[in-house]
Amino acid sequence: MRLAEVSRRFGDLLAVDRLSLEVRRGEMFGLIGPDGAGKTTTLRMVLGILAPGSGTVETCGLSPTRERRRLSDRVGYLSQRFSLYGDLSVDENVAFFAEIHDVRDWKPRRDALLDMVRMTPFRKRLAARLSGGMKQKLALVCTLVHTPELLVLDEPTTGVDPVSRRDFWKLLSRLQRDGLTILLTTPYLDEAERCGRVALMDHGALLTVDAPGHLRSQVEGSFLEIVARPRKAAVESLRARPDVGDVEVFGDRLHVNLPGVDPAQAPEAARGLSRHLETGGVTVMSARPGLPSLEDVFIRRIRARSEAAAGRSEVAP
Repeated sequence: MRLAEVSRRFGDLLAVDRLSLEVRRGEMFGLIGPDGAGKTTTLRMVLGILAPGSGTVETCGLSPTRERRRLSDRVGYLSQRFSLYGDLSVDENVAFFAEIHDVRDWKPRRDALLDMVRMTPFRKRLAARLSGGMKQKLALVCTLVHTPELLVLDEPTTGVDPVSRRDFWKLLSRLQRDGLTILLTTPYLDEAERCGRVALMDHGALLTVDAPGHLRSQVEGSFLEIVARPRKAAVESLRARPDVGDVEVFGDRLHVNLPGVDPAQAPEAARGLSRHLETGGVTVMSARPGLPSLEDVFIRRIRARSEAAAGRSEVAP
């Protein structure tokens, strides 16, 4: 799958801005970004639901707009609001989607997929009576019944409980190991860590494409994880220090980047910051060296892009 210099506007809104990327056969690839980043618009152009305003899109070797009927046989698509039929049973929903795709001898495929997602005991249950996680599993079975080459998922685990999310990802990993190419979006950056590569997007633009581990390794200097009270005072005190690059709040933890500190010196730096905070009346519960998350990387990339844009606007005539 390839996109080359693809843009798409909706009136005055530039939803996707000269996006170029390639998804390799057999990989799990994530489009990552906040709401409004252009992820869903990109997926819809990949599927031929939307035509690009400019640039070219190739999916499974086909033009999504000119060869959409042929493409539908090669692609499975699970949207944020996949439509199951609540008054049909699990088996009947799968049968319906098999018939839409004109799949012959689909029952062995159905049986294998239902067994894979551990839903065989629920085959006669109406879809309306399934839990949220089970509905997503059934939706995935319906999407896979015609054996696609490419599986496209738009935030497939949004609103799903943590246990079902974990099971869903185990299933995706198994499918990917079996050779299925997977393109997905997710708002959960901990989930994005499971992808082989990710594309970070913001306001329709591509920030970077790389493996999550490599992106994390590119964070300069040392990285600390601090739990302190009161948190607001700790954040203000840390951000006032010239040796601190970034301070981000994640739940009860502070992620602190020290750009000029060698990772080997991180334990001593953690002790020094603890003393600094406690001198200012902040209670430190823990301060230890850590590793940046993909969310840390993403925040830094967005901030760098915003600062660069602000700098360009300042020097513009």
